[in-house]
Amino acid sequence: MDSVNVLIVEDTQAESDALVQVLQANNYNVIGVATSFKVALELFYSKPVDIVVLDIFLNGNPDGIALAETISVTPNTSKPFVFLTSSTDRNIFERAKLTQPFSYLMKPFNELEMLYALEMAVEKFYAQPNVFLGDEEDTIISSEFLFIKKGKSLKKVLLADIIYIEVEEKYCNIITINEKFVILISLTKISKLLDDAFFSKTHRNFIVNTEKIIEIIPSDNLIILEGNHKATLSDTYKDLLKRVHTLK
Repeated sequence: MDSVNVLIVEDTQAESDALVQVLQANNYNVIGVATSFKVALELFYSKPVDIVVLDIFLNGNPDGIALAETISVTPNTSKPFVFLTSSTDRNIFERAKLTQPFSYLMKPFNELEMLYALEMAVEKFYAQPNVFLGDEEDTIISSEFLFIKKGKSLKKVLLADIIYIEVEEKYCNIITINEKFVILISLTKISKLLDDAFFSKTHRNFIVNTEKIIEIIPSDNLIILEGNHKATLSDTYKDLLKRVHTLK
């Protein structure tokens, strides 16, 4: 499980230092601080960025807006971004609004507003329709990740790291390589959101990542998974055997 990766674009060190401190204290991973348009682009295309916090004015010029336009123009590389500025110029606001930021925050930033802005940006950008609410956790699912909220932290879980999912009453236990999460969602709903090329239902209470299967014992209705985890294989779902390569 990884922290959400944030790129900060800010040319005032006191501001960037304060922002880094707040983000790291809340388990975000700051992958870099850029003080110019050029450095920001280099970091954006070379680092695993999930979200960007942008100062509108860099060295006196509204380069943050130009950067927002650049990083949002290509669908395959676009990422959510949040503007942070001390400018009260209405024309600047109208220009910035055209880039469709997820939030527009004024300096000096408020810690809670910043954390809320980042969380909402991740939610809206990566999976706006698919938000699961639990007693203690929120989960947002995208094509590659689960973004899971625990306390103040927003964690990124690779779908490839999920070993299996098991239903327990109205909750799903998501078992990953390193951790277990409990999410309020039905197994039927989550199964529709996962890629069936990798995730397969093996029982009314189980979905397994077929890449994590170590052994299948049909006579015992048993599947052995990585980490010595076990899942049930019911007769209804034994078509799974047709999907795995076997040698006889």
